[in-house]
Amino acid sequence: MSSSTSSAALLLHGRLHSRSPPSKARPFVAPPSNPSRPAASASARPSPARAPLLAAAAAASGGERDNRVQELRVPDSWLTPEGAAQESEWLRETLHRWLDDEYCPEPANVDISRTAARSYRESLVARRSDLGEILLKMAGDLEALSYRESFHGAFSAANAAVRLITQRMEELSGDGP
Repeated sequence: MSSSTSSAALLLHGRLHSRSPPSKARPFVAPPSNPSRPAASASARPSPARAPLLAAAAAASGGERDNRVQELRVPDSWLTPEGAAQESEWLRETLHRWLDDEYCPEPANVDISRTAARSYRESLVARRSDLGEILLKMAGDLEALSYRESFHGAFSAANAAVRLITQRMEELSGDGP
């Protein structure tokens, strides 16, 4: 037998044949989709933790709740120089701790958390309250760092920072878990 046929399985007539006894494993076959019944998806429903913010945003927009993305804004008290300094320092400490715990302690975590905090402070001082704008600016600022010897990237770090900020907003609003 040639080297190409020396393995345990052979391709004959377009089908894979094995010299070993057949396996009891069955291939997974998805059930046919039913277009009249929408698929249930956990990601399509808002999480219980996000419901209060979404409800508050819906109430602020006239009381109607629809499927559009709702804007998330930081509190106005964070847009003062004192508030910006306090919140950016909170983010620096919290993000650094989160990066150390989630991945592993590494020197890059110090640079990432400092850069994210500086970017966040600049956004708050400039009175940017929309978390989407804050996220984009922070990701852009974080792209200047080198991630060669890190487990992180600019966008994953910025997303983590904004997730922490959102959790803080929920906790301070009294709607948190």
